[in-house]
Amino acid sequence: ESISKLDNEFIEKLTHVIEENIEIEQLNIAQIADQMNMSHSTLYRKIKTLTGLSANEFIRKIRMRNAEKLLLSCKFSIAEIIYKVGISTPAYFRQCFKEEFGVTPTEHLKNIKADNE
Repeated sequence: ESISKLDNEFIEKLTHVIEENIEIEQLNIAQIADQMNMSHSTLYRKIKTLTGLSANEFIRKIRMRNAEKLLLSCKFSIAEIIYKVGISTPAYFRQCFKEEFGVTPTEHLKNIKADNE
């Protein structure tokens, strides 16, 4: 989609704030709103308008994208990645990852390695 330069900058700043705090398991929209200098209700509406996702869905998407980067770096175990992206349990991580990428983290890594051979 085409979004304005200001909206794109907003999404980039929001993503940066989330990534800086990604290890916080209980990261919530109020904490993010404070760092963005916005009310949480305004932040909810703006995220929904720009992305079509709820604030929690957007945070989860950022967590999963970062998890994928860490997974592909081959520097960390899945258990370490779960901790680094602020997810509470391996089962929940697996569920979120599968919803985002259509496969489990292990399958995703195998597919990437198979594609590179």
